[in-house]
Amino acid sequence: MRVVFVHGACVRDGAWWWHRTAELLERSGVRSVASALPSCGETGVAPGPAGPGLPEDVAAVRAALADDEPTVVVAHSYGGIVAAEAAAGAGSVAHLLLVSSYLPEIGESLSTFGGEAPAPFLDVDPDGGTFGVVPGLLADTFLQDCDDDVRAQAPARLARQGLQVTQQPVRAAAWQQLPSTYLVCAQDRGTPAERQRAFARKAGAVVEIDAEHHPFLSRPADVRDLVLSL
Repeated sequence: MRVVFVHGACVRDGAWWWHRTAELLERSGVRSVASALPSCGETGVAPGPAGPGLPEDVAAVRAALADDEPTVVVAHSYGGIVAAEAAAGAGSVAHLLLVSSYLPEIGESLSTFGGEAPAPFLDVDPDGGTFGVVPGLLADTFLQDCDDDVRAQAPARLARQGLQVTQQPVRAAAWQQLPSTYLVCAQDRGTPAERQRAFARKAGAVVEIDAEHHPFLSRPADVRDLVLSL
């Protein structure tokens, strides 16, 4: 078995966000790779109205799934939208693990789940066609359970993301065909637990832990154990 990680919105350097869990999995003999998302500027093309969006993110993850080895896709937050389409029809995927993740139906987009106004922790630039997390709100909104090292290193890994990803609908919903587990993070201040539990009702199995938005950084052993149990 191997693992393909798909990170959330408005960050870059996916391998760093997953590194604590990935290191524990490697000690258990499980290889992993963290997909780079073009819409976050991770492939060298600047985000913006003419830049890459959801289709390019989907293509990047599908490329990581081309290996024939049985694979668990671990998708976080916005990554659940990418994985919903990218994992569909990928013969290597044995299980989807969705961490505080959006779980879209076919035709739904990130904007389907938003309110009339952007969340207070987001900085939206309609003219530039990008959005991002307000750096000063990152730690207390998304990393309140993490140690000082993580909280110090995370801001440098924020990224502007192409605004078009919020409107682009998914064309498949892999969780409808594949075994899936949803990890609810009960102390998440970014995606409230009530919303996560609503998504989780669509998954095949549900696990809930008392963690914030990034349990793979704050509680990596718990995430490793869950992955190994699938």
